[in-house]
Amino acid sequence: MANAGHLALLKQGVPTWNDWCQTNFRIIPDLEGANLKQSNLREINLCNAHLSRAMLSHGDLSMANLEGANLGIAYLEEATLYTAVLYRANLREANLYRADLREADLSQVDLSMANLREANLCTALLEGATLYTAMLYKANLWEASLYKADLREADFSMANLREANLSMTNLSMANLCMANLVGATLYAAQAQGANLSLANLCMANLISANLQKANLVSATLIGANLYKTNLTAANLREADLREVTLSLANLQEGNLHGTNLCRANLRETNLQGANLSLANLREANLHKANLQGANLRGADLRGACLREAILPDGFVCDHHTNDHRDQRNR
Repeated sequence: MANAGHLALLKQGVPTWNDWCQTNFRIIPDLEGANLKQSNLREINLCNAHLSRAMLSHGDLSMANLEGANLGIAYLEEATLYTAVLYRANLREANLYRADLREADLSQVDLSMANLREANLCTALLEGATLYTAMLYKANLWEASLYKADLREADFSMANLREANLSMTNLSMANLCMANLVGATLYAAQAQGANLSLANLCMANLISANLQKANLVSATLIGANLYKTNLTAANLREADLREVTLSLANLQEGNLHGTNLCRANLRETNLQGANLSLANLREANLHKANLQGANLRGADLRGACLREAILPDGFVCDHHTNDHRDQRNR
């Protein structure tokens, strides 16, 4: 329960509260479970405050200082936290449905199991944050920075992550189905077993990312950079990979059935045992690629460069381009 004296003081207004906090900076405010719905708390100082289970839905906390605050299981539905500072705050299991967190500082925050469905996190700072199993369905994370964040098993389905920074994040088993990741940076991200089906990754940076056993069925990756990316046993069935960079990538045992790899750069790529049946490899660069044991049945290799590539039968190709008269691999 909230401290009655602290609650009474808060009701006198933000200026009075902030003056008290400045004078009594050693006292930790106790507002646990307080009903503060629709309250105007703009620019309030709640640093290190106890606010677990507090009801702050529809409240205005713009520019508030909530650094280190305990907001575990707090109710913040449709609350406004524009440019608020929540550095190292505890928001485990908090309800932030449709909350406005634009430009907020959420670095190193614990948002495990939090509800951020349809929340606005545009340009928010989430570096080093923990969002394990958090719900971010249809959330707006345009240009947000999630550098080194823990996003394991989080639900980003239909979320907007356009131009977001996801470098070195842990996205293992995360759900990014139908997410917008256009121009996003996923450098060295760990996304083993992640669901990226129908996601839009056009022009995304996935250099050195780990997408082992990831689901990229029907995903769009036009112009994406997957240099040295690990796609071992990944499912890219019918994905659009036109003009992607996959040089030195590992696609061993990957499923690329019906994938569009037109003009893709697959130089020195490992495609051992991969399924490339009905794939479009027209004008693709497969120089020194390893295709040993790969399934190329019905693949279109017209104009592809296979110079020094290891073919499915183990032989090394000594032709510069594939110029078979029927222009199809049978």
